[in-house]
Amino acid sequence: MSPKEYLAVMHCIAGLKERTRHAWMKSGRQESVAEHSWRMALMAYFLRDAFPNADLTRVLLMALLHDMGEVFTGDIPTFEKTDADRAREHALRDTWIESLPPPYAAEVRDLFAEMDACETEEARLAKALDRMEAVITHNEGDPATWLPLEYDLQRTYGIEEAAFSPVLRALRTEVNHEVDAVIASLTKEEKI
Repeated sequence: MSPKEYLAVMHCIAGLKERTRHAWMKSGRQESVAEHSWRMALMAYFLRDAFPNADLTRVLLMALLHDMGEVFTGDIPTFEKTDADRAREHALRDTWIESLPPPYAAEVRDLFAEMDACETEEARLAKALDRMEAVITHNEGDPATWLPLEYDLQRTYGIEEAAFSPVLRALRTEVNHEVDAVIASLTKEEKI
């Protein structure tokens, strides 16, 4: 990759730092897509012993790149995202991938195809961590920022994705204990 190509890629992915997500941090500001991806990568790193057959490099790359489409579309919360939104995001993401120089275009295209199929252990782990990180971030933020539907979503989001692994199921159960503690700490007026 030439220095000019490299800088073009770096400038494009800067959008991950600029795009905010639906979640609010405990400091009172919105989380960026980059922060979500960064913590998801660290979650994978600290679970590496539980997944000895998984290619950690692939999982880390999935964590870092999985929301790249949001550079072009912004974050659309899962409960609002339509099939048309997904198609547009994928089309814009794929156009970006094709603009990458060799060998990166092929490598990143293959990585996204793997994530989209969600059949490998690496892709399944990345998907489960993506969902779980979102719930953890919501737990850490001010519940006053939650929408009414999120009281149920906090308890269910990512359960299905974590089901393939006893380790992830146990972790998701512990995350739900935190969800319950956050909700229990609210007054009746705050829950409305």
